[in-house]
Amino acid sequence: MAIRILTDSTADFTKEEAHALGLTVIPLNVNFGPDEVYRDGEDLDLQEFYERLEHAEKLPTTSQPSPELFLAAFEEAKEAGEPVVAVLLSGALSGTLQSARLAAEMSGYEDQIFLVDSMTVTLAEQLLVRRAVALRDQGFTAAEIARTLDEEKKRIRLYAVVDTLKYLQKGGRLSAAVAVAGTLLGIKPVITVQNGKVGVVGKARGLPGAYVTIFKLISAEEGGIDILRPYLLGYTGHRRTVEPFYRYICDNLHLPKPPVSAIGPVIGVHAGPGACGIAYFAAEKED
Repeated sequence: MAIRILTDSTADFTKEEAHALGLTVIPLNVNFGPDEVYRDGEDLDLQEFYERLEHAEKLPTTSQPSPELFLAAFEEAKEAGEPVVAVLLSGALSGTLQSARLAAEMSGYEDQIFLVDSMTVTLAEQLLVRRAVALRDQGFTAAEIARTLDEEKKRIRLYAVVDTLKYLQKGGRLSAAVAVAGTLLGIKPVITVQNGKVGVVGKARGLPGAYVTIFKLISAEEGGIDILRPYLLGYTGHRRTVEPFYRYICDNLHLPKPPVSAIGPVIGVHAGPGACGIAYFAAEKED
């Protein structure tokens, strides 16, 4: 039996990638005003978005998909007789998971819809979706995939450097006090998502110091990066910001070249232009 893998647009797959992997992607919305609502990944060119963001006097807002969008996807899967594994961004950061849950209840197909709270977002969410695809292709059932993801998501790490905390603060993802403290004296914060929420795990003087902080976090991790699982790099607006990560992976860790993803508008609204990061599975601890 075919299994349908569904995710949301904050996983930041390109349309080509989503098609190749057989994914259904539900878009969130980016709102520049009541009359300017764009579907993430569908209606707004990335370069145009980041140019507008840099010059916007008022920060755009984001909004979750409606239950009706999920319901249409679930009904299509029901008609095809395909169970669904839906891997979605952290329920602590968005109501997207709740919209999916409501739609599942309305679908009359709830016993064949398996919702997975990734407890993360963007690159890290994409890793979990890719893991779902791999498990599907290995012949796992939908229930087995969901159970495996719920266990393995505990090993996913996401570290990012943001050029400024003002976007996270304006978007309500960090307190004003934390944002102000992080911007003093040219300090660059290192951001992570822990237990589904955004947090600061390190601070450094300038971008070079922030990169080194992340490299130390990776090397301090028991076992480091699990090379048997995919790992990803990503950036908001400016690809050049990801180059230090790229060199670290290839030249210092001597690992294969990592894929690089452009991070889309929904996450870009909160991270701002000039952010970059890495996501990976931490290697399992040896007994």
